[in-house]
Amino acid sequence: MAVSSISVALFKKMVMNGAINLKNNHKKIDELNVFPVPDGDTGTNMSMTVMSGVREMDSCESSSIIEVGKVLSRGALMGARGNSGVILSQFFRGVYVGMQKLDHNELTVEDFMNCLDSGCKVAYKAVMEPVEGTILTVVREAAENTKQHLNEFKTIDQLLKYYHSEAQKSLNNTPNLLPVLKEAGVVDSGGAGFLEIVEGMIMALNGKMLEASEATPKQASAAGNLDVEIKFGYCTEFILDLKDPQNFDEGTLKSVLSMLGDSLVVVKDDNICKVHVHTNRPGRALEAAQKYGEFVTLKIENMRLQHSSLKEGASDEESQPKKHFALVAVCFGEGISQTFKDLGVDYIIEGGQTMNPSTEAFVEACKAVHAENIIIIPNNGNVVMAAAQAAKLMDKSRVEVLKAKTIAQGYASLMTFDAEQTMEANLEAMTEAVEHVKTGEVTYSIRDTEIGGVKIAAGDFMGIANGEIIVSTKNQKDALNGTLESLIDEESQIVTFFCGNDAKEEEIELLEDMCRTYNSSVEVEIIEGKQDIYSYIIAVE
Repeated sequence: MAVSSISVALFKKMVMNGAINLKNNHKKIDELNVFPVPDGDTGTNMSMTVMSGVREMDSCESSSIIEVGKVLSRGALMGARGNSGVILSQFFRGVYVGMQKLDHNELTVEDFMNCLDSGCKVAYKAVMEPVEGTILTVVREAAENTKQHLNEFKTIDQLLKYYHSEAQKSLNNTPNLLPVLKEAGVVDSGGAGFLEIVEGMIMALNGKMLEASEATPKQASAAGNLDVEIKFGYCTEFILDLKDPQNFDEGTLKSVLSMLGDSLVVVKDDNICKVHVHTNRPGRALEAAQKYGEFVTLKIENMRLQHSSLKEGASDEESQPKKHFALVAVCFGEGISQTFKDLGVDYIIEGGQTMNPSTEAFVEACKAVHAENIIIIPNNGNVVMAAAQAAKLMDKSRVEVLKAKTIAQGYASLMTFDAEQTMEANLEAMTEAVEHVKTGEVTYSIRDTEIGGVKIAAGDFMGIANGEIIVSTKNQKDALNGTLESLIDEESQIVTFFCGNDAKEEEIELLEDMCRTYNSSVEVEIIEGKQDIYSYIIAVE
């Protein structure tokens, strides 16, 4: 089907079809995880990111393609999960940036090419140290190679099919750019997820609209240990098209809305302002905001009906004095979460290894702790970017993200935290703790592969030390021993075990003796982590 330009309606169909195609194939993308550990989540993260953008876009009634692009961009950002999700959200941000100079309400072949090129450039800027052989390479090479042939394309479908073919070539080449991909026998999962989106868009151009074939993946929840009660019962969210964006003062609107409720988030982006507030008077909130512009989207939900099990009569957090310091951490496993709470963490976001929380989940957590200074402890490398995006959106608190990429690192950092110290002093001490702790994990493999010279068979138990698979064996105890031998040396002082749900009782009883085989004076601490997938998570200090 020859299409010479993309209207607002067609743009929505293309993005929605791309999102559904990824959603329907997200498990296949998850399985491309380099490590053969059953926690690969790239497909899930990317799917939930783009679907968040699609939900916002679908509710946008604006007839302007620029406004629709902006709402899509913002929705994807707020729903971004994991590194791949944040990069994807920035690609859509770039698409919107490419639309901004339009003086007409559709995308020609040249306009669409500019949007794809802009998507690539903005995505690259979002990553401090871009790595080639990833989704970044796929979007860049596809855009660069397609742009060279722009004069050959008369229709959108011709351009997009060529763009897809170039993206596929780039994806197929990713193992040659990243040895770890070649060794594992897979292509880059982020790039593969991006191809699913492009394929869905092509289907939409051909008139083939997809339906979601399965339920949306379970989202990571923000489950704080605060005794939250619903005092303000209506969750009110809306997006304003500002009448006078140049002179709009976010602080004035925040001041008015803060008198009506709590959990307030106001984010301005050019001529668009997104607002989230919990209130008992949604009509008053809408009236206060409407003077600044027209509603693009609007949603009001009764939280008391949705969460009738919660108690009534909670105090308004906004009216209470702010704490000096608060800690927010991402944890998985009931025992791990409880341990972090016991060590002073104010708010636990459930997730991490098996489900990366969104940017919005971090924003909600930071609002909930109601503190002047907030340190986020991600405990997972794939969570850091979403946490950093959330920190940028918080303007009433100073929010810093600790570069703790494992549970072991986060646990060690908490030992040095002092609420009476400054943010700088705490970050320095906690970062030093992160840098000096060694992390070990024992889990199982879901496929045959070879990584770092270690041959791995499906069903093997693997020992992982500081992110590298060092042993793979049919016997879990042997994998554990190999991991401990790699981690413990004569300078080691403390070994902490977080024991998972499938840790064997007879092995747990032997942990202390096993550790002292490698260092006779080391102290051993055993915690019932109750985590899935990882039989043991080990911190060696």
